[in-house]
Amino acid sequence: MSEVVLSCQGLVKRFGGITATNNVTLDLKRGARHALIGPNGAGKTTLINLLTGVLDATEGRITLEGQDITGLAPHQRVRRGMVRTFQINQLFASMTPLETLALVVSQHRGHGARWWSPLGKDAGVAERAQQLLEQFHLAEVANQRTEHLAYGKRRLLEIAIALASDPRVLLLDEPVAGVPAGEREELLQTVAALPADVSVLLIEHDMDLVFSFAKRMTVLVNGTVLTEGTPEEIAANPEVKAVYLGHGDEINEAVQAGERAHG
Repeated sequence: MSEVVLSCQGLVKRFGGITATNNVTLDLKRGARHALIGPNGAGKTTLINLLTGVLDATEGRITLEGQDITGLAPHQRVRRGMVRTFQINQLFASMTPLETLALVVSQHRGHGARWWSPLGKDAGVAERAQQLLEQFHLAEVANQRTEHLAYGKRRLLEIAIALASDPRVLLLDEPVAGVPAGEREELLQTVAALPADVSVLLIEHDMDLVFSFAKRMTVLVNGTVLTEGTPEEIAANPEVKAVYLGHGDEINEAVQAGERAHG
């Protein structure tokens, strides 16, 4: 059996009398390509916020590479190798992609606020920043202010920032949300080409991305895990179809995408 790198056991989050996350247990295997799906309001982002320490769990336990991280602050979890992206861009508008990545790489290597000096003097920082620019199709806009970038490029920069910290676990929260159709293909290809040794948990409503990317899927409904399985199993599951009937066209997209992907 593949090694579990990130695990939550019996995770509960209550806001007053509302239970947003209800006894969720999930294991992310090393090198996983795992998707978390569910209708709007299912509790997906709440779960990610619990895993990353943005929210404190009411009950339950979270482990990262076998170590209990339930009580750790977000930055402490990042240091241990768990990094996330957000639904809404969290970028420095006045900085360029090159400056942004140099800053992140420098901080990751312990240079802190002296990042301008390492950028000029530390060949390793400059080399790593350039490598990320190339990997995420940002080289041609490396010196443009982030506020002037196309939205798809900003999303690519967010993922590049996450990878600059050399994470072992990457949580992608709707990476193609808001990205125009004409800019999606580049982003989809980049997500598909993420390093194999990075374990990825993906939240996404774009079912073409979900079914082309995920090797395993967990379905969350009303804060509770409904089922988990391969994409083929999820697309064929009558319980999943029944739950989605009252939530728009998402399950239709999911089933159609599953049929396209797995024939």
